[in-house]
Amino acid sequence: MMSKVGRVKHVFLGGNTPKGFFSYYHYVLNQKEAKRIFCIKGGPGVGKSTFMKKIASEMLNKGYGIEYMHCSSDPDSLDGVVISDIGIALLDGTAPHVVDPKNPGAVDEIINLGEYWSEEGFFEHRNEIIEINAQIGKLFSRAYKYLAAAKSIFDDIMVIHSEAMNRSGIELEKEKIIKKEFNDIPIANKTGNVRKLFGSAITPKGLQNYLDSVINNNNKVYIIKGAPGTGTEILLSDIVKESVARGFNVEAYYCPMDPETRIEHIVIPERSLAFTTSNKYHLATANTERIVDLNSYLTPSVLNKYCDDLTYDQQTFDYLLEKAIETIKKAKSQHDVLEKYYIPNMDFDEVQKCYDKIFERIVKYCDL
Repeated sequence: MMSKVGRVKHVFLGGNTPKGFFSYYHYVLNQKEAKRIFCIKGGPGVGKSTFMKKIASEMLNKGYGIEYMHCSSDPDSLDGVVISDIGIALLDGTAPHVVDPKNPGAVDEIINLGEYWSEEGFFEHRNEIIEINAQIGKLFSRAYKYLAAAKSIFDDIMVIHSEAMNRSGIELEKEKIIKKEFNDIPIANKTGNVRKLFGSAITPKGLQNYLDSVINNNNKVYIIKGAPGTGTEILLSDIVKESVARGFNVEAYYCPMDPETRIEHIVIPERSLAFTTSNKYHLATANTERIVDLNSYLTPSVLNKYCDDLTYDQQTFDYLLEKAIETIKKAKSQHDVLEKYYIPNMDFDEVQKCYDKIFERIVKYCDL
């Protein structure tokens, strides 16, 4: 029986970050729970994203819940589709998010759309393709340098707010939440799992998120307000620990500016419970009275000492972030040019035949 009939969720599996392209692809679908994971290979413009969108649309029309995994370098394209009701995932397995089968045949397999292109058609444009790929690489490298510079400024903003913060406020708010949401639930014999994803991304279209589809479908939503350095990520990390200790599986959504340690949003599906941070870069839209304001624990006199520094840091951070976005946009323009060399050399009739075979197999998995 399907648990989330027809529900749609939009997330990011990977992101443009100060650490370069950072991926949580190995969290897409647990190998033990998956019936099949298809890794789709092929160059730009060969139809990987279209292939996945068509599968998703067909399965959605059949009443199955779909997770759309958007591409941070082109949010209109997909890096993956997950049909969790039947344990099926399709993933773009090409650079920068190279994905190869972990358990070939048993769980994963490769769909190579490169089988349906004309090699001869590329020969006359070989040098252009090599040059454009090199240019794209340079642009992303520059964008990641801008993001790394922005991260250093972000860290300074955190240091200032941290100095002004009454740290006991984090513990007080955590205890209130734990008592209200988990007090009657004992520690479990088996801990839950944490699935790591991104709820937002730094893209050629600017800062993008689909948090409405992630957060607002839950019965209970907490909005956590707090400037960098007030401990929003500490509060959320502690809630994750308390949740998994009680046996709940948790979805943790990380910040692109600090993709390994800074949690921005949490969903506990079994409890239909969500926690989301709200700031100028992603404003929470949930209709809820459950608001935790960590800014209320800041000491105004300390902040006043750093007023000019905070203003400068914020302006500099926004400038560097915008430069990174502009550079990623240039890379996307070059990628669009690259697609023009691939599309005319594809046999899309053969791609359709491949699609029909894969879709027929996926439908059969629904009965297993």
